[in-house]
Amino acid sequence: MQKTKPVLACAGLLAGSLLTLSVTMAQAVPSPQGAEAQATAAALYVAPGGTDGAAGTDSDPTTLSSAISRVAPGGTIYLRGGTYSSSGTVTIPPGNDGTPSARTTLSAYPGERPVLDFSAMAEAPANRGLAVNGTYWHVKGIVVQHAGDNGIFVGGSHNVIERVVTRFNHDSGLQISRIASDTPHDRWPADNLILSSESHDNADSDGEDADGFAAKLTSGPGNVFRHTVSHHNIDDGWDLYTKSETGPIGPVTIEDSLSYDNGTLSDGTVNPDGDRNGYKLGGDGIKVDHVVRRNIAYNNGHHGFTYNSNPGSMKVSDNVGIDNAERNFSFDKGTSVFRDNVSCRAGDGSNDKTVGDADGSNQFWTGSNGPACSAYAGALDWAFAADGSLVVSFGGTRVTP
Repeated sequence: MQKTKPVLACAGLLAGSLLTLSVTMAQAVPSPQGAEAQATAAALYVAPGGTDGAAGTDSDPTTLSSAISRVAPGGTIYLRGGTYSSSGTVTIPPGNDGTPSARTTLSAYPGERPVLDFSAMAEAPANRGLAVNGTYWHVKGIVVQHAGDNGIFVGGSHNVIERVVTRFNHDSGLQISRIASDTPHDRWPADNLILSSESHDNADSDGEDADGFAAKLTSGPGNVFRHTVSHHNIDDGWDLYTKSETGPIGPVTIEDSLSYDNGTLSDGTVNPDGDRNGYKLGGDGIKVDHVVRRNIAYNNGHHGFTYNSNPGSMKVSDNVGIDNAERNFSFDKGTSVFRDNVSCRAGDGSNDKTVGDADGSNQFWTGSNGPACSAYAGALDWAFAADGSLVVSFGGTRVTP
């Protein structure tokens, strides 16, 4: 659970009761047979003191790399609680796959919290923490920290990454991109679901690259972020950047999520040259039709929601922007469709700009709060419910879109 300073909440979208960002399952998620089911003797067990040649039982645990090399498709690896220190990337390689009907599971042991710690790594592009390059995996309940690049890198497809925390890494906490420069376009990572996860305090040395979550440059279609929270990262909360050299990425869906205080680390560190947006949705004038719905952007260091030169036809609906340093909504070009969005400020701020199809269901900031805003102060608070849904409140009051 995280807290931040009082804010102005909105009477229509943010007042009333606590925002339970709805549990919609557009992508299939496996039933809770991994960490939430009773551990079985057939699973492989990993512990901080395990050895490569061990049997991989609960009483004789092995190492994570050894378990990955041994697990059968559709099998389960349990990580016992504790800190796993490593100086090299832990990789699930291409070809080490589950199946559509039975994902391979890498999960925290029920009730325990494993931490993959890569503090021994130098900051370098090759020094990722956990690389999920296989397909049909379910990674659940782990913390990944202090990697020399991304905390978790997803280069495979059809994976579920659930209830993870990525923190203090030297590039984006979790990034979806192609495995290598020669990976063909039709093998770019697609149809991954990032669920009920948190990413915070990721920072690179130049302060311009480390976002909370990223699906950028070379990601395929169908990637979804749902019930996710990004805060206190040195650059953006979300980064969907594209560039002319590699062309458009596949459309991304971000829904029922929260982005706040990005551009400033928890210790107060700020890089004034960083982008510092809540949700950055493009780059290089390349059209991609993302879907952005039921999200909150609060107190980020630049814009809340920004097209970032993406002139596509995005669907932007039921989002809330509050007290971001520049615009709450910044869309200077394109044909995006805006419905039921709300923008509020406790004081003065830049007017929103929404070029596209924006009807009267929206309340954008143009110098004053509209009727959907109520002038009361309250601290932002949030938590994940037992079912993984994201619950948000202001001033102790739940808010519901």
